[in-house]
Amino acid sequence: MATTKIMFFLILFLFSFFLAHVESRRSLGMTQSAMITQFLTAHNKVRTKHGLPKLKWNSRLANYAKWYGNQRRGDCALIHSTANYGENIFWGKGKRWKPADAVAAWAAQEAYYNYRTNTCMANKECLHYTQLVWKNTRTFGCAQMRCKSGDTFIICEYDPHGNVMGQRPY
Repeated sequence: MATTKIMFFLILFLFSFFLAHVESRRSLGMTQSAMITQFLTAHNKVRTKHGLPKLKWNSRLANYAKWYGNQRRGDCALIHSTANYGENIFWGKGKRWKPADAVAAWAAQEAYYNYRTNTCMANKECLHYTQLVWKNTRTFGCAQMRCKSGDTFIICEYDPHGNVMGQRPY
């Protein structure tokens, strides 16, 4: 009897997870393959500019990004996870945001990065940019979702992580 109840709840959980996955893809208006292509293209365009190797998609990292992003759906807060990955997060008001928009926002932080001193300008953020172009990073995975507010939350995980103190990104 206990085994039957466990199986029932397991099947119910998996089915609800599947429906949430299908609904999140439908609400974003693109297939998973199209989303992966958008993330890959946007990331590798920035990396190519610096002569860096192209990143490869990692489904394990994408699953982690999705899992953590779902923790933020209620508040859409820009709070980093505690995993041992590099991590970039993005929030956009409304639902019009695409993977390339998040990557462009992170890449725009290049203007605040001083390669000579390996620092960000005072009171400016540049660590999303440096993670994006970290030379030792080889794989990444991302997720995009709608927050309960209707806003867009995008998160990417990178392995190995960048932003190692005392090292330059490239």
